[in-house]
Amino acid sequence: MSASSETRFSFLYYADSTSFIFCISNNISSFHYPALFTDTRKVLYFLRLTMQNLDKIDRNILKVLQKNGRVTYADIARQVGLSTTPCLERVKKMEKQGVIRGYTTIVNPEYLKANLVVFINIRLSKQEQDVFAKFKAAVLKLTTVQECYLVSGNFDYLLKARVKDMSSYRKFYAETVLKLPGVIECTSHVVMEEVKDTMEIHTEAGF
Repeated sequence: MSASSETRFSFLYYADSTSFIFCISNNISSFHYPALFTDTRKVLYFLRLTMQNLDKIDRNILKVLQKNGRVTYADIARQVGLSTTPCLERVKKMEKQGVIRGYTTIVNPEYLKANLVVFINIRLSKQEQDVFAKFKAAVLKLTTVQECYLVSGNFDYLLKARVKDMSSYRKFYAETVLKLPGVIECTSHVVMEEVKDTMEIHTEAGF
């Protein structure tokens, strides 16, 4: 670990040995965060969160990788002002910590005949036992559904589906969506124009 990102940790134990204060001191910012814990698991969780804190260079690396996941380490290093080896170490560290969850390929949906995007609001019956678990298990098997979110409001779930055209969606809606476990109401919103569609997450601190 470079001196600029070095973090020191110390444990201050109470006399009863059941509680302790976990202190963190960062050399760059000189911040000092004391926190009282009574459970070792909380300390490990807090340590994990602390180790995942990203500095400006980490965020710049993520910004570069999100624009081009196939960029070389030498190119990343040049863009963020590092030599190749420290840059590689930072990327591997973020991969290990789960900051970087993976790499993928973005495909043009037109070539796969999946031009139509539909958002679907789903309301479930609360009468059925384990209805949410059954619904989630069923949705995870649907390749047509790209995204699924549990949401607040009048509906329980929001789905994003991609299909060929309206005819395909009508079939998917009647034969699949309405037959999902616990579904009692659906509202479809067909996308007329994709104004913005990105997988990038902003890397600026403080947002």
